[in-house]
Amino acid sequence: MENKIHNLAVIDETAKIGQNVTIGAFSVIGKDVVIEDNCVIGENANIQFAHIGKNTRISPFASIGGEPQDLGYKNEKTGVIIGENCWIREFATINRASGEGNNTIIGNNCLLMAYTHVAHNCVLGDNVIMANAATLGGHCHVGFGVFLGGQSVFHQNLRIGDMAIVSGASAARLDIIPYCKAEGIPAVPMGTNAIGLKRKDVDKESRDALHKAIRLLKSEEYNTTQALELIEEEFKGNKYIDNLVDFVRSSKRGCSLKNRKSTFGQNEE
Repeated sequence: MENKIHNLAVIDETAKIGQNVTIGAFSVIGKDVVIEDNCVIGENANIQFAHIGKNTRISPFASIGGEPQDLGYKNEKTGVIIGENCWIREFATINRASGEGNNTIIGNNCLLMAYTHVAHNCVLGDNVIMANAATLGGHCHVGFGVFLGGQSVFHQNLRIGDMAIVSGASAARLDIIPYCKAEGIPAVPMGTNAIGLKRKDVDKESRDALHKAIRLLKSEEYNTTQALELIEEEFKGNKYIDNLVDFVRSSKRGCSLKNRKSTFGQNEE
């Protein structure tokens, strides 16, 4: 099928445009951009140094591939990679990476709502949802199936584990463990992400195991090392538990677990 490129769009000569691509008026497709098949680029979008996967939608006024907000950036060649079937909404910003040859990466099937910000060198897994005005500092890593609530903010270099959900207006400067429901300033686990785990077809046995494991990690009776040893002993061979344990053990910033009173277990299904 033919492309539908408005005559008021500006397309750099280095850009590569796939088939059945729509580009709206006043959008700027800058240097070293690749737009794969079946993408829709709304009016007034600005895209540069980016690779956009198939079937992705970029809404009006989104900015992708702009210079990183990093004082160490010296105009080295970097970029943004966005996967397939994503939707980047109005006024979202995704900065290109810092450091020669690096990329800011968005996985497949991601939804970044209006005014979200993904800073330089961030890596988002598949099926991530960022609600309105959620903000990631540089070098954050966000796991598969994560949901970040509106106006939540995250310090640079932290990690958010698979299938975690973080409530709106929360803030974190330490890692958020996988499979949890976190909230607050600072954001801490308040339980398992019960609904999210069901929707991702995590079996009931594993959901129950994760509930117990996170309870142990938050318990005042044990330090983190002791809790991890108990978890490994009780739930050997469960891939979700193994991922949780590996995530906590590999944390460089530390995981936020016990720095406010827990209400673990409330409102869970």
